[in-house]
Amino acid sequence: MNTMKAVVVRKPNDYIVTEVATPAVPKGGLLLKVEACGLCGSDLRMLRSGHDAITLPWIIGHEICGSVVDIGQDYATSWNRGERLSVGPLAYCGVCDFCTSGRYELCENQREIGKHWPGGFAEYLAIPEPCVKLGNIQRVPQHMESTHATIVEPVSSCVNGQEKAEVTIGDTVVIFGSGPIGCIHISLARARGAFRIYVIDISQHRLDMVSAFQPDETINASEVDPVDLVLKLTGGKGADVIIVATPAPTATVEALQMARKGGRILQFGGMAQQESKPNIDINLIHYRGLSLIGLTTFGPKHNQIAMQLVQSGRIPAEKLITHTFPLREFVQGARIALEGKALKTVFVP
Repeated sequence: MNTMKAVVVRKPNDYIVTEVATPAVPKGGLLLKVEACGLCGSDLRMLRSGHDAITLPWIIGHEICGSVVDIGQDYATSWNRGERLSVGPLAYCGVCDFCTSGRYELCENQREIGKHWPGGFAEYLAIPEPCVKLGNIQRVPQHMESTHATIVEPVSSCVNGQEKAEVTIGDTVVIFGSGPIGCIHISLARARGAFRIYVIDISQHRLDMVSAFQPDETINASEVDPVDLVLKLTGGKGADVIIVATPAPTATVEALQMARKGGRILQFGGMAQQESKPNIDINLIHYRGLSLIGLTTFGPKHNQIAMQLVQSGRIPAEKLITHTFPLREFVQGARIALEGKALKTVFVP
């Protein structure tokens, strides 16, 4: 195990599968043999344009399932050799105001596998002590496929988001974006009791893929005015909750326009810096009593709930994962994802 295969991003739009040194087991941590690692939207942005917080070359990947092959000195928790683990990438400091009040997703000193430590697109992964002690690690149930376990990480953020947006029985929910996050939000909103779910996108191909998740209506925003149609579908009242799961700034503008009085807008998708100041009518928020909620990550309780949702099938991983590739074919698989031809792509070393 002196060397292993890993995906190394050398610069934007330049990444290869190559031999690198196999990591040593960290003190107080674990060494995993990676079973599967999912490719997410932030990974795709990293492949396209890099990341301010990452110095290239670098190994990315943070939707991870792996089995324990070694345990570090002074290791003091309950995972054992041979166990399969779902590894959420986040490690919290545990001492800042946000951690002590239970708002772990806002941790002042949060660190992340794939960003602060090398990621999971590799044959082996070192899990540092902070992730073991103050992170998100769970045993994978025996019947769950390793590829399906990679879905637990993105589901965790969606659980936190819908909790903050208070999606509940009887709601009409609109979701901007029909990528994997949008699909997770459909299933989750349905599980929380939403009566009507509408999905908006500008790509008919993506909307066709989302039909497997059975939204009540798909809206092609390149063909119709989505605000007018949502208002028509809701008898002029507007939607209770709008989830913006796309980086398109127009989505947030339109979300405010289609929200009913007292409605909640969950800003789930980050925008490019040069597009992050859309022309928003603040009076809509003021006079209609709207709530605009921002969210990025999750806390341990959301990760635990996410595992239960995937395990139970309430979040159908088999529908979400449309493409699986061996790690050696990462370049080909990533290209398909970058071209928007895949819903969710997972790589298996």
